[in-house]
Amino acid sequence: MGRAVARRNRGLSNWRSLRWKIAALVALASCAVATTVGVLVHRSTSERLMGLGRDRAFSALVSALDDYSRTGATPTDADPAQIPPALLQQAVSTGQHRTWYDDRRSEIPWMWAVQPVDGRILAVRVDMGSEMRSLQALDRNIVAASLAVLAVVVPLAVLAAELPHRRLRKVARTARRIADGDLEARTMVDGRGGDEITEISVTLDSMADALRDRLLSEQRFTADVAHELRTPLMGLVVSTDLLPDGEATALVRDRVQVLRELVEDLLEISRLDSGAERADRASVPLGRLVEESVARTGVQARLTVIGDPVADTDPRRLDRIISNLVSNAHRHGRAPVDVTVNGASIVVRDHGPGFPDELLAEGPQRFRTGAAERGQGHGLGLTIATGQARVIGAALAFTNAPEGGAIATLRLRSEIGPQG
Repeated sequence: MGRAVARRNRGLSNWRSLRWKIAALVALASCAVATTVGVLVHRSTSERLMGLGRDRAFSALVSALDDYSRTGATPTDADPAQIPPALLQQAVSTGQHRTWYDDRRSEIPWMWAVQPVDGRILAVRVDMGSEMRSLQALDRNIVAASLAVLAVVVPLAVLAAELPHRRLRKVARTARRIADGDLEARTMVDGRGGDEITEISVTLDSMADALRDRLLSEQRFTADVAHELRTPLMGLVVSTDLLPDGEATALVRDRVQVLRELVEDLLEISRLDSGAERADRASVPLGRLVEESVARTGVQARLTVIGDPVADTDPRRLDRIISNLVSNAHRHGRAPVDVTVNGASIVVRDHGPGFPDELLAEGPQRFRTGAAERGQGHGLGLTIATGQARVIGAALAFTNAPEGGAIATLRLRSEIGPQG
């Protein structure tokens, strides 16, 4: 539950997630629509107000022309000196009436109307302040309404994006489980959704089914080959015992023994791959167990035990892991080989060329020893050690020392404490 909440919080704080990209796209689209509508409304309203202002100015000019024709009086509220020069030039050049919006003084905008009469310029003006204030109020209302719509639309977009985002997270979790070795993990989508996420989910499930079937087929093949080889191999072992002693016989017996160990390793790997192996746990003193395991390998190793740790683990499988790690260090590395037991950690280090980059990146691979300088072999020892570590719930990591040498670190699941 806590991990799920933590993942949800990380998703909310990840601004690069699909949820926030959709919200940003909706916000941009809403802003574009609001801006376009606002500009169109502003221009339409402005043109309408300008038209009303011109009509008012023309009506005032007609009234002034009537007064002038009857009395010869000119309007006194319009100072000819304030007439915009461009308007005056147009009226003089055309001899017709002209209107002009004058916003040179933003606090008092005017709409002018002029008409040349008897060699004089008859001019009137009307106050456009109320119209411009109405237009400014309209602009403010449009901005306020757009912000209010964004405040509602963006959260709704985030909520709407949560469903596909959740489905994609489920697909990602399933893919990670498959990558971690859980070949039974599925998205459990029936394929009737019809959208792209459903298609991805169905494809992922199909891929997992094909991968599981292929691995099961490979495991069955390995187990069948190992079992089929066991019977003729036992015949070879018995036959070599009947051969007379000699150099050729010793060589044949050595090769048969290698073949026997290979078949036993393949059988062990097939059991580990099947997932049928279970740990038989017991409280064991790590120092003594590791010492006995190293001694059974028959090779030289410097053992260091810090304290007197006791762990709850499977002693038989732990012995197999330690034996394989120490044997691998001697076979592919260089002496001295150091084995250190510190709490629940067991470290095996050699002073050879180190693990190849492929092993560090991908982990142990059967029938692959990596670099030639690591020596020859089947590549099964570390594969078995990794599988047995997984059975007992331990973590086995492979690194290289900066000054040279391969390091294998086994971390048991728990440590009981010092032996009393």
